[in-house]
Amino acid sequence: MKKIILGVVALTMACNSSQQTVSKTVKENSTVTVTASSIAETITEEDLKKHLFIYASDEYEGRETGTEGQKKAVAYLKNEYEKLGIPAAKKDGDYFQKVPLEVSKLPTGTMKVGSTEYTIGTDFISFGASETSFDNIIYVGYGIEEGGYSDYKDLDVTGKLVVFKSGEPKNADGMYTLSGTSEASKWGSDNAVLESKIKLADEKGATGMLVYAPSFYPRIAAYYNRSVNSDGGSMSVKSEKESPFVGIMNTEMAKSIVSDIDESASPKVLSITAESMAISNSEEIDSENVVAVLKGAEKPEEYVVISSHLDHIGVNDDGEINNGADDDGSGTVALLEIAEAFKKAADAGNGPKRSIVFLHVTGEEKGLLGSQYYTDNDPIFPLENTVANLNIDMIGRIDPKREGDRNYIYLIGSDKLSTDLHELSEMVNQKYMNIELDYTYNDENDPNRFYYRSDHYNFAKNNIPIIFYFNGTHDDYHRPGDTPDKINYDLLQNRTRLIFYTAWEVANRAQRVVVDKGAK
Repeated sequence: MKKIILGVVALTMACNSSQQTVSKTVKENSTVTVTASSIAETITEEDLKKHLFIYASDEYEGRETGTEGQKKAVAYLKNEYEKLGIPAAKKDGDYFQKVPLEVSKLPTGTMKVGSTEYTIGTDFISFGASETSFDNIIYVGYGIEEGGYSDYKDLDVTGKLVVFKSGEPKNADGMYTLSGTSEASKWGSDNAVLESKIKLADEKGATGMLVYAPSFYPRIAAYYNRSVNSDGGSMSVKSEKESPFVGIMNTEMAKSIVSDIDESASPKVLSITAESMAISNSEEIDSENVVAVLKGAEKPEEYVVISSHLDHIGVNDDGEINNGADDDGSGTVALLEIAEAFKKAADAGNGPKRSIVFLHVTGEEKGLLGSQYYTDNDPIFPLENTVANLNIDMIGRIDPKREGDRNYIYLIGSDKLSTDLHELSEMVNQKYMNIELDYTYNDENDPNRFYYRSDHYNFAKNNIPIIFYFNGTHDDYHRPGDTPDKINYDLLQNRTRLIFYTAWEVANRAQRVVVDKGAK
């Protein structure tokens, strides 16, 4: 999220203040020229407020995933798309993409390595049940394979338990081996331990993984302990195949298995047997994404996905409803208004060149589950044809740190994969809105790690350029006080218009957004 170089591409299309007026005007005078600005002006405070006072009302009971309140929310969204005349994304005409979920209680039990027994929650952390035996353990160093480098070279790990550590190799001169520079690659981050390295080991056929990540372990242990105390279980996408066992080891356990694990990255086979005995109970949860699509006029097989999450955290232990007006009622109603604006343009004969997918995802509050299912299990439209994802999560309030300086929006991730998208975003804002684009939380070292905490991330990890629009947290974040009367509707209107303009430019430019950086 840095600055702009590209020139301005004219944004023109047709619309009017209402769908009926547009259609009538075009019929009576085919020479009418309508600009992107006049379409954006149909996104209003009044309409956003009308939607949000319904969507974030007590009737929807906080929209917790799988509850009756969430079912009311998805019914509302479906009804709105039907009224707009925007069809369902699925070929069968169903707006609902079923997302199979399950809640699993935290596993209890042990893992025996050789003659030593280690306990979940004390020696290692695991969130999944597993009762599996292993003939031996294979240490694969950093657990990386890229280009000509592979920690798996000449190793068959099918059905095996592998051990790997965080980080990545360096040359004798202190430069990173993979990048050849002083800058680490995607494999070096803590996130790579839980995403890329586990995924690679799974693809290699490993059925068990023990991970050594000393800088990350305290955070995962703290999360585990909080989860134990709440005892609410962990929700996840239900897998059709048995998931591999994954344990995050503390330093003592890691060094007892691979004594030189800190110093050595040389792969080796350890003639030690192991057995995991992690036991848990699970319960299936019924939930769904809501997905609509407006087909492109010239490039219908290329897709711009605009997303927001439809769920929130429900009712607290005291019976108070967490309405989630900002999180993410604001993003949800913004997406509805953007959809209506695009539909008005299409009805006026000036629809977008590329298809626009309006994706409302479930289970964000439970771990980005609805977007994970869309990208990893059932992408309704091919990911290779997905040009960009614009994700909207909390855009109706003001960060207390920004009080008195309210004309802003935090942008996260715009430059992570595509310089092109970042420059386009800056250009659109400069041309139309002049909102301050604040990149505070785009910092690689941001301790909040917001880049990894909303639904855009599941697109980004698949090398799809993203922008995450965010107003920051506030005192009512995840509390009953997040109600629709506290939304700044003028800001919500302007931020929504900015996203519409950006989506319109991405959808209508001659070339798709260029990816010039690797996923992180």
